Amino acid sequence: MNPWKEAILETDPDLDVEIWPRVEKNERVTFAVVWNQPPNVLNSYPNLGVVSSLGAGVDHLISDKTLPEKVKVTRVVIPSLKEQISDYVLNAVMNYRFNTATYVDQKRIGQWNPIDPIQKADLTVGVMGLGEMGQSIIERLQLNGYKVFGWSRSGSQVGNTVCYGGDQFDDFLRRTNILVNALPLTSETNGILDLEVFKKLTSHSYLINVGRGAHLIEEDLIYALDTDALQGACLDVFEEEPLPTHHSFWNRPKIMVTPHVAAITDPKEAAKVIVENYKLSLSGMSLMYEVDRGKGY
Repeated sequence: MNPWKEAILETDPDLDVEIWPRVEKNERVTFAVVWNQPPNVLNSYPNLGVVSSLGAGVDHLISDKTLPEKVKVTRVVIPSLKEQISDYVLNAVMNYRFNTATYVDQKRIGQWNPIDPIQKADLTVGVMGLGEMGQSIIERLQLNGYKVFGWSRSGSQVGNTVCYGGDQFDDFLRRTNILVNALPLTSETNGILDLEVFKKLTSHSYLINVGRGAHLIEEDLIYALDTDALQGACLDVFEEEPLPTHHSFWNRPKIMVTPHVAAITDPKEAAKVIVENYKLSLSGMSLMYEVDRGKGY
């Protein structure tokens, strides 16, 4: 059985769950759960009222121009996703500080060359995006003794953390060594990680991208690394996934590549949110983690 269907039925055995494309009667579908759906699929269900993403990201739904305007969009936010992504970012920060990638390369050639680690006191981490994931990242880094600032277009605040708003972006960048992107992908944030941003970062600059691949201008990253505007990057998301075998990122020792694993949705945990939202939709009640389709998050 499909693991998602199994998890949903384990949560509520009385539900009628069908897996696309084996849907017997399109008019019976009122709630859909999707990830990277093909175009012109969701508009084939005349009574569809709610569509849920399988994860925290919803850009695959917001960008689907065939999704009827009447359909509400929700996402899945669960504790394990927040824990995973904050662990991933903390690990990436520590790998950069302690030169882990360099030592891996040295081991391959049998070289013993100690390098001084970057001291915690000499670093400031700037987190772009202050939603559920961004807040979790900030909290984890602070618990581990890092100085952290936040930035969002809306100027959200996270506890006692110093956070900057949309028009304070340059001020935020000038105080940041390690830039962490956890923004949602919208028309305003598409391509936001460009050369001008990299040039404004302070010394020991490093990029960690756990947002979306389309946030990053890939050519600008290469140029920034070649000119030492950036010291390195850890990338978990890419414009094209899987990352093509011929892509230049594979041959760049300053770029750590991971295959979109920073936060993987657990079907059993997510099923509880999905089923609860389905029942709320039947009752006409407010949904959990509903997305403003105009804003894109």
